[in-house]
Amino acid sequence: MTEQNRLSPGDTAPAFTLINDRGEDVSLADFAGQQVIVYFYPRANTPGCTTEACDFTERFDQFEGASVAVLGISPDPVDQLAKFRADRDLKVELLSDESKETLRAWGAYGKKNTYGKISEGVIRSTFLVGADGKIEQAQYNVKATGHVDRVLRDWM
Repeated sequence: MTEQNRLSPGDTAPAFTLINDRGEDVSLADFAGQQVIVYFYPRANTPGCTTEACDFTERFDQFEGASVAVLGISPDPVDQLAKFRADRDLKVELLSDESKETLRAWGAYGKKNTYGKISEGVIRSTFLVGADGKIEQAQYNVKATGHVDRVLRDWM
């Protein structure tokens, strides 16, 4: 994914409707009028993704207190997301994007450099979508450890 394909503050957040870990449809439009953290992660129950999801869960009350919804999106199938939630007692909404259509629309899927190896996959990314549906903050190539604390400190 080239820099020019990435979302920036002021861009309209791409719409989506995805299935959550309970088999229900969830749309970005469901959160109209409210700020939303949308974060993309490569794979449920892997070390970095678990760190990030658990950190969002540990600080969930802070986001909820600020009226900010938190949506985690990965290409995992619904059953893996359900297991991830159950295994880790997660509070954040987990959404499945097996087609990777939403990942691509948000610039969160493409070529990436992992430890010097170029591959194609999910680019760990986090966005703050404003109540007006515009991107307020965008960060690509997120490092999972400490990320949620940085989001709370710098974006909230």
